[in-house]
Amino acid sequence: MTPFPALLRARFAAALAAAIAFALALGSCDRPAQPDEPTALIDPDDWPNFGRTPGEQHYSPLDQIDSGNVGDLQLAWYYDLPPENTATGPIEADGKLFITTGHGYIRAFEAATGELLWEYDSKTREASGIHLRLGWGAKGIAYSDGRVFLGTQDGRVIALDAESGDVAWEQRDYPLEELRYINGPPRVFDGKVIVGHGGADVSPIRGFVTAYDAKTGKRLWRFHTVPGNPADGFENKGMELAAKTWTGEWWKHGGGGTAWNAFSYDPELGLIYIGVGNGFPYNQALRSPEGGDNLFLASIVAVKADSGEYAWHYQVCPGDQWDCTAVQDMTLATLEIDGKQRKVLMQAPKNGFFYVIDRTTGEFISAEPFAKVTWAEKIDYETGRPVENPGIRYHGKPGMFELWPGLRGAHSWLPQSYSPKTGLVYIPVIEGASFIGDEGVDFDNQPPIGGMAVNALPDPDLPGAHRGFLKAWDPVAQKVRWSIELPGNWPGGTMATAGNLVFQGRIDGRFVAYDAMSGKELWSFKTQAPVVAPPISYRIGGTQYVTVITGNGAGGGGIFSTGVAEYSTDYRLPRRVLTFALNGTAKLPKAEPVAPRKPLDDPDFKPDPELTRKGAMAYGMGGCVVCHGFNAVSGGTAPDLRTSLYILDAKAFRAVVKEGALVGSGMPPFPEISDEGVAAMRQYLRALSQGLGKAGTINSAKSANGEDNRAASQPIH
Repeated sequence: MTPFPALLRARFAAALAAAIAFALALGSCDRPAQPDEPTALIDPDDWPNFGRTPGEQHYSPLDQIDSGNVGDLQLAWYYDLPPENTATGPIEADGKLFITTGHGYIRAFEAATGELLWEYDSKTREASGIHLRLGWGAKGIAYSDGRVFLGTQDGRVIALDAESGDVAWEQRDYPLEELRYINGPPRVFDGKVIVGHGGADVSPIRGFVTAYDAKTGKRLWRFHTVPGNPADGFENKGMELAAKTWTGEWWKHGGGGTAWNAFSYDPELGLIYIGVGNGFPYNQALRSPEGGDNLFLASIVAVKADSGEYAWHYQVCPGDQWDCTAVQDMTLATLEIDGKQRKVLMQAPKNGFFYVIDRTTGEFISAEPFAKVTWAEKIDYETGRPVENPGIRYHGKPGMFELWPGLRGAHSWLPQSYSPKTGLVYIPVIEGASFIGDEGVDFDNQPPIGGMAVNALPDPDLPGAHRGFLKAWDPVAQKVRWSIELPGNWPGGTMATAGNLVFQGRIDGRFVAYDAMSGKELWSFKTQAPVVAPPISYRIGGTQYVTVITGNGAGGGGIFSTGVAEYSTDYRLPRRVLTFALNGTAKLPKAEPVAPRKPLDDPDFKPDPELTRKGAMAYGMGGCVVCHGFNAVSGGTAPDLRTSLYILDAKAFRAVVKEGALVGSGMPPFPEISDEGVAAMRQYLRALSQGLGKAGTINSAKSANGEDNRAASQPIH
């Protein structure tokens, strides 16, 4: 898990946001259907990649299930999963469904029946060491030509035989000692496995993207996303161009720019599009002291598929110093703009603006805010650059700037979808803020690992924050067509279909289908657990199926879980693969209530305010908050430590924290924490346990197993 609070020395305001559900309809869209592209090589019955097609539309052309009959959708089969990361997108090809959970555990099923065919354990947890801290688990996998492809947290790229689960080939993407990790889904474009990595929230690394031959595993090319040391020479013209936008000795800090999530591909143009992330360190004053755009941070970069050669770029946050990224999904489509058919790329990145870019040339077309934005007034249509709020360049200024969207962003990695039939993009939107600044930061003594040179409140409780929405966005008019406020602030990934439907999971334990044109809720299913993973659809034997995986995970169940704390997102809730069809006859077992969180029986506990204070610091600075949540109030990514029996025994607790006794369950070791720090942390957690159920403690929940009538989720016309 990423020691994010340690990087930011973050304090926090742990309070609940109101989540009163309502909806807003701003009109309907009557634009004629546009071509669904690029899709020519993808069977409409299959979903072989994370976004189904190389254009990452998260759109199914199947229409057997439609807005007229979706009310008859029933469960066809389900499969129980262990309590681990399940915020991951499934795939389907040739009648087989493939999923990855945890840190790279793959299962293959008969997609129509749910019969388990084979399992494969990548043993990532045992191999990862400190890398296990850097991410929450695998987000997806890919399929091509009889093989399933996986990237692992310890840096391996693995190809499996889709029939047997046997390893076909395995490559190491980088040395294990480098603090990088792979948890985003690989993509397979024209026989090439495209893999990026993360790590720029933690360590001084230089980002890159690598293409491997899907048949042999041979490395074909590598594209670096930021320039290296000029004394070593630049790899290509793209790096020569980028280096002109940096100052100082940036290479000593790595620079960052990791591309850990989003890739798209246009086979006609022969271009692969890379979504590039934030800089390391966050603070540009340390990374590039004299400023500059710092290419290709926070950029969409197009490279030639055959060679990895730079073609063009567009930067969404020049001179990033706010953890601004362009790693969110990039949707390819053809739109009629000003009477002309334009091949475009659409992205709703963290910074809150929805971008439409010409994907042939990289020319800026338009951008408007889809969420609350304070860092910029607008995007200048003449230059394509943001008109920044003067206060956002915080270096040397007192206090902290109120940043909307916050460090979490207005849109995370959970994908948007696009329907060529409606011409609308369906975005899971987050409304939230952060405070950020660098007053008092000691630039001369930043730790080499995790030294971001900023102060921040990542997730403060401000009016209007901690909210989530599903928004239908018109990319031509650049405005919302309808909007639904959702429970909590961790909206699930979306899927659109040709049946005039949009599917999305919710944190309150409902899987919902909406009318794609109007936003009206047409169908829902009580899943007995939160749903944030993106759904998929496929057809076998003439029957259309819809599959989704349940369970909370990633940041929305950890460091940013304050907004979901009132819902039952307990780590112990059942996680499952759920598959639906119009003729489904399966039934879930009766939901068993999760035992309420109660104080542990701890007769030896003695209050010690000073030791508790030190333990709170150790908990935050050690990075525990990233998975286990503020005040140890877990949102489902990891167990709730306030009720863990390990905190009752000093030796057992030390074995877990320092020695890695639970590595096999996904809990990394923290050997650098002193014995005194471990003891203080244990005292802190025991004190929190004794406070369970008392006034001021976040302990109530709207159950994912039961009713939540506040969230009607119907548009208001």
